Amino acid sequence: MGILDDKAVLITGAASGIGEATALAAHAEGARLLLCDLDATRGEQVAQRIGDGVQFVACDVTDEEQVAALVARAEEELGGLDGAFNCAGILGTLGLVGDTDYADWRRIVDVDLHGVFLCTKHEIKAMAPRGRGSILNMASAAGLIGWAGAAGYVAAKHGVVGLSKAAALDYADQGLRINAICPSYVETPMVADLFENLLGGDQAAVDAARANHPIGRFAQPAEIAAACVWLLSDKASFVTGTAMSVDGGYTAP
Repeated sequence: MGILDDKAVLITGAASGIGEATALAAHAEGARLLLCDLDATRGEQVAQRIGDGVQFVACDVTDEEQVAALVARAEEELGGLDGAFNCAGILGTLGLVGDTDYADWRRIVDVDLHGVFLCTKHEIKAMAPRGRGSILNMASAAGLIGWAGAAGYVAAKHGVVGLSKAAALDYADQGLRINAICPSYVETPMVADLFENLLGGDQAAVDAARANHPIGRFAQPAEIAAACVWLLSDKASFVTGTAMSVDGGYTAP
């Protein structure tokens, strides 16, 4: 038996990176899954690869009607909702605050914060009447410290940490646990895009980022997924309102 045996779990942003790795890990631990992503082609491929009746739904997490329908679908397909990992997010554009276009700022905050809020809101509505459930929100090390040149992302991720803590206090007495997870650099397509496209393939930037991790390397998606699965499970039954760092010591200094 796995630590998520027969748990009904919804995962957004499941088409790649940490979301995909968590879907694989949750399934291995016995979860029944509904996966979500904006990338329908890639999301369907992930669901098919996992197999065993894993469902996929394309959804834009910034659209409340779509999010409400997604959660309703999870309840219908899975017979309720025990856990949710709100992993969908973007890095967005980089630049100094004074050079940041307002439309770019709004897009980052809309996906990375407002999308997490909408998912959390409707997942709470599904879980609270049952008196149990675990919601995990994707924050970042950037939700705990500042990153120069990434104000929109930093602001959004700080917001996710605050949202998770406030929601945890709102619903602790109703049997819900709500947490955030805060990775640093993980070897995902999003981080690869950061280095290759936004930073122009600058190896010195990669080396500098790696050197900021006392553990001496970047994380693998499966390492973050292991922490996500634990937080979703009953093994973490006394954990709520936390922003867990899984960052190789990045934020320790």
